[in-house]
Amino acid sequence: MEPKNKILLVVNPISGSFDKANLIKTVETELANLNINLQVYETKGEGDKIAISNLIREHQPERLLVAGGDGTIQLVAKVLKDFDLVLGILPAGSANGFAINLDLPVNLIDQIKVATGSKIFTVDTLEINGEMCLHISDLGINAELIKHYEHSSIRGKFGYFLQSFPTLFKSNYPYKFTIEANGHKYVKKGVLLAIANANKFGTGANINPNGKLNDRKFEILIFKRLNFFQITKTLFKNAELDSNFVEAISVEEALITCKRPVAFQIDGEFIGKRKKVKVKISDKKLKIAVSENFNPA
Repeated sequence: MEPKNKILLVVNPISGSFDKANLIKTVETELANLNINLQVYETKGEGDKIAISNLIREHQPERLLVAGGDGTIQLVAKVLKDFDLVLGILPAGSANGFAINLDLPVNLIDQIKVATGSKIFTVDTLEINGEMCLHISDLGINAELIKHYEHSSIRGKFGYFLQSFPTLFKSNYPYKFTIEANGHKYVKKGVLLAIANANKFGTGANINPNGKLNDRKFEILIFKRLNFFQITKTLFKNAELDSNFVEAISVEEALITCKRPVAFQIDGEFIGKRKKVKVKISDKKLKIAVSENFNPA
């Protein structure tokens, strides 16, 4: 019997801290049981966008799955701007921030069922200085942390934890941010300015409890100071954060400037230091396979 449909799986072999051979084998077995033809592409670090685009055109898959972290998901999302395909996510990175915001299961078999399932959720994407952002970008101390983490030999959440201490002592905060949005100019000081399309960082910290992935808005969050009690509260789902700790502005586009360059990251990837960040809701949306019980509200 001929396979009833086709799926392309994009795998980042070096994301996270485990070998992807067993993941690929499990996906192959599960999809074979469903009589689905699977094509696998492992990222190389160069030329991946063109290669994935060519595979989509050549094999005409009905769906695209991605196994990797936020950077790999973002890579595939950029490709999907040119195609009308649903994306299924198999979280396989160090922090998996985007997957956490989608409440995807932790078990691989369950993840495959969701990734090939029928419930589809359409999310907004952001355009930041011409780059795509799926969930959270920021200027300040968290971007400094990510920069230090990328040079660390210890991966995962424990690696983030270890890098937090030198970051706190070396960072030149508070930073001064000028925000032009909603017809107003705001001048704010803080340790971190987050641009949030979603709720949570990959660590699980719920920094934007009122954010939604599909409301055609995003939040600018100014964290005014380091308050470890308030930071701990972000680990709880229904946290109410003190206005003296964080201030939120809901917008559709904004221009953020700093007098001196400040560390900047997009979706967990350190970009460099920036003095100006221009952000808006993109015209491009992304279709994601989600759990039947997923509730974005």
